[in-house]
Amino acid sequence: MGVCMGYIMDLRKIVGHRTLLQLGASVIIEDSEGRILLQKRTDNHTWSYAGGSVEPDESVEEAACRECEEETGLIPDELVFLGIYSGKHMHYIYPNGDEVSNVDVVFICRKWHGTMKKQEEEVEELRFFAKEELPENIFFTERQAVQDWKEGKA
Repeated sequence: MGVCMGYIMDLRKIVGHRTLLQLGASVIIEDSEGRILLQKRTDNHTWSYAGGSVEPDESVEEAACRECEEETGLIPDELVFLGIYSGKHMHYIYPNGDEVSNVDVVFICRKWHGTMKKQEEEVEELRFFAKEELPENIFFTERQAVQDWKEGKA
C-alpha cells in the first residue's frame, strides 16, 4: 500500500490497531510479452502488485494510477477492470499490529509509459514474471487476482 495514506493514518490516531475497512485500488502491469510486474514488499518479503488505499474523493482509477506510479515509476495509460476482491481472505494484520479488512478493486494495465523505479521504503525489488514462472510467495490477499489474471479473466 502506498505512501499517500493520510486518511487511514488519521483514523489510526482514533481507533488504534482495531480493524478498519479499507478500500484499495490496484494495478497488475502486463508487458508486451504477457508477463506481469510484481514487487517484493519490504514489510513481509512477499511478492505483490502495485496498489494502495483510496483517499477521500479520489476515484479508484485515480488511486490505482497514483499507487502504480508511486511504487513502480510506471504510469498507466489504460486500465481494464479485473475484479473486486473482498471477504475473510482479504483481512490483514500489518507487522505494526494495524488490522484491515480490504476491499480491493483490481485493474490490468497493458498500455503504460515511464521508467521502472521502485519505491525504496515499500519495495525491495521489481521484476516481470511469465505465467509459468510466478513466485510461490505471492502476498496471500492477492493470490486470487493473480490467478484470475493467469486465467485470462481480463
